[in-house]
Amino acid sequence: MNALSVSMLMMYISFVGMFLLILATGLIVWSRTKLRGWFGSIITFLAYISLVSGALIILYVTFSGPTR
Repeated sequence: MNALSVSMLMMYISFVGMFLLILATGLIVWSRTKLRGWFGSIITFLAYISLVSGALIILYVTFSGPTR
């Protein structure tokens, strides 16, 4: 079994970050248009957690520099 190179690993990590940002967008839109009450608040909270996590991942990948 071949080990992943650092470049490929960073690519997959950035995909996770992008997925979290897209998920956050969808959850925020869904919670503000369709949901009300405490369930909407929970979904909004999860959306903002996804937004912050995705942003931190993208910042890490961006500022970690080039790989060999």
